[in-house]
Amino acid sequence: MKNYETEAAWQYHDGTKHPNGILLSRSHMYHPANRPTPYKTYKDAAQIKLPLDKRSSVISALDAIAINTKSECGNIVPDINVLSRTLFFSGGITKTLKFPSLGEIEFRAASCTGALYHIEIYIVCANISGLEAGVYHFNPQNLSLTILRKGDYRKILANATANEPFTSYAPIMLVFTDMFSRNAVKYQAREYRHAFWDCGTILSNALAMSNIQKMSYKLILGFVDSEINSLLGLDVKKEAALAILSLGNSSQELPIPPPLSDIAKAEPEQDMNLFAINEIHASSSLTNHQEVSSWRKQNTEHVYQKSVKLIESMESAFPKDSLETVILRRGSTRKFSHSSISLEQLSTILKRSTGRIASDFEEESINDIYFIVNAVDGLEQGSYFYNKEHGSFEILQKGNFRDASGHLGLDQNLPHDASVTIFFMTNLQKILGCFGNRGYRVAQLDASIMGGRMYLASYALHIGATGLTFYDDEVTEFFSPHASNKNTMFMIAIGKKAKS
Repeated sequence: MKNYETEAAWQYHDGTKHPNGILLSRSHMYHPANRPTPYKTYKDAAQIKLPLDKRSSVISALDAIAINTKSECGNIVPDINVLSRTLFFSGGITKTLKFPSLGEIEFRAASCTGALYHIEIYIVCANISGLEAGVYHFNPQNLSLTILRKGDYRKILANATANEPFTSYAPIMLVFTDMFSRNAVKYQAREYRHAFWDCGTILSNALAMSNIQKMSYKLILGFVDSEINSLLGLDVKKEAALAILSLGNSSQELPIPPPLSDIAKAEPEQDMNLFAINEIHASSSLTNHQEVSSWRKQNTEHVYQKSVKLIESMESAFPKDSLETVILRRGSTRKFSHSSISLEQLSTILKRSTGRIASDFEEESINDIYFIVNAVDGLEQGSYFYNKEHGSFEILQKGNFRDASGHLGLDQNLPHDASVTIFFMTNLQKILGCFGNRGYRVAQLDASIMGGRMYLASYALHIGATGLTFYDDEVTEFFSPHASNKNTMFMIAIGKKAKS
């Protein structure tokens, strides 16, 4: 794996940097009136209406995002109600807002760049209470499952992961895919970054829901791409699998699957030039079981670094709002005030959001946390590094960097006005050296899951948050020399919402 070619990942990463990446056109224009339909629908395919229980659990949102549900739990087989709650609170419609020039827009449980909702969710399951074994597509528009295949096809999915142990006994596996054109219509080739950003925020909800339902899980990025895409009947030039989330545990071995047959056809998506996205996805794909096994064996090397404890972080009592309440309340803040948040709030967000998850690609997070403090009571203005090992903050430079914060966030008001702007950075050269081109997927998804958790933690604390884009190289320069060998994967701004 150390000898993997990584040129494709570097070409894509450098080519999609703001402001002058060669894969981006500065003359490109997008108008919200041209927003694609954010739903995938199938012709003449039967649907199953899902039940929905929105009642709140007894576990708080802040606890839910911090729990690490181990994949070695006993036999836990979820039923259709557990599945429905997981799908709704991860990717379901939670509110509808009306805009003067655009009409009504339906917003979902997790944030999405441009509200374009390009991530689709598929279900591959055994017979569970209330639902027969099959392959299904989740339709958030009417909270239903579209039947794509009848029968137990989990063995095909497990084989594609080179028989990753947890997939061999999981009653339910969720597959998250990206509909390329739906987001590229606005963000061009940079869409492939957004694919993992937006998939990660959905996954952060799904993982938290698994925790409060005491459902063991494992997140899997190592699989033979073509076998998963074929099982789901995807047109790989327009849509492809990104990640698998195994849910539950059972002692029953996987049965021999039925033969694959033709699958229902979906309504066509918008045609556009997706060459750069197709190229990076193909270059980061694994093509056979041996590649998957070899890829996974390399992932035991630690590719992150430690820091020195300089400033103690603190944590006080926090609200006990349930996860369901927070998800239904959550949105992307559109305007921040200059008001301060507290050091306790910032510390709680960082501590609760950066714990490890059960996955096949990490032992600890591979992204480091850098941030700019504009207004935090009890913490000087300046730039900082978060030491996750010691739960402490290392000050890099003191000063008022509000203007710099706004500039790094693509010269927008949101990062300028926010109390804190947080940057997820990793040594991409090491990541790609260890994981190959597929490491680009790993680095982006690792950052966005933490970012999604920070969304939830912020709203649990009754403050606001929003994800942002950034000037890649200038972020590295700003936090150097400490971050001189690191690349930015994700950015989020946190603060108090401005009054209307």
